[in-house]
Amino acid sequence: MNIKNNTANIVSISRIFIAFIALGLLFHHTFNSYVLSLVLTIIAFSMDAVDGYLARKLGQSSQLGAVLDIMGDRIIEAIYWIVFAVVGWLPVIFPLICVTRAYITDNIRSVALTKGMTPFGMQTTKWGKFICASKFMKTTYAVAKVAAFVLLIFAYIPSLDVSLANQVKSIAVILAWIAIIFCVVRAIPVVAECGKLFDDEV
Repeated sequence: MNIKNNTANIVSISRIFIAFIALGLLFHHTFNSYVLSLVLTIIAFSMDAVDGYLARKLGQSSQLGAVLDIMGDRIIEAIYWIVFAVVGWLPVIFPLICVTRAYITDNIRSVALTKGMTPFGMQTTKWGKFICASKFMKTTYAVAKVAAFVLLIFAYIPSLDVSLANQVKSIAVILAWIAIIFCVVRAIPVVAECGKLFDDEV
């Protein structure tokens, strides 16, 4: 692989490994491991913006890059929901919804790619473009999700003041529900508009 010409893609892939390390640290119940997990979580999600910036800045935008970006998003989001459910911080419904939604939308988008469309380019209606690709929807979803993940880890830092921890947990759970609702809502246009991908197969 030519590293110079694949910088953005390398960042997309690297953040997956950083997320795995961050979550692994949660099973070492020490103050330092949780703080490091918190820092690595912030880095992993920040890299999502970095890979896009590098792709545009270095002229490395491509279908492969778009696929790797979405793949990274899916893996990282899923493993956080899964681990948080495993350790009992959130109900199991969160990872179930996340994984189910990912399978549905990504399978549909894989068909769109065979038709020469980008993952978000398959949306042709105004409402579909707004829900799936608008800056407002993407940013709101990302902020709610990342804030929920970061605050959950913070709330469970060993030796944290119980009163503060409970307050942070409450905020984190509310943000988690907002994020998972956005997760479902942003999948609706993908399903609603997928019929045109199969029109020529009837």
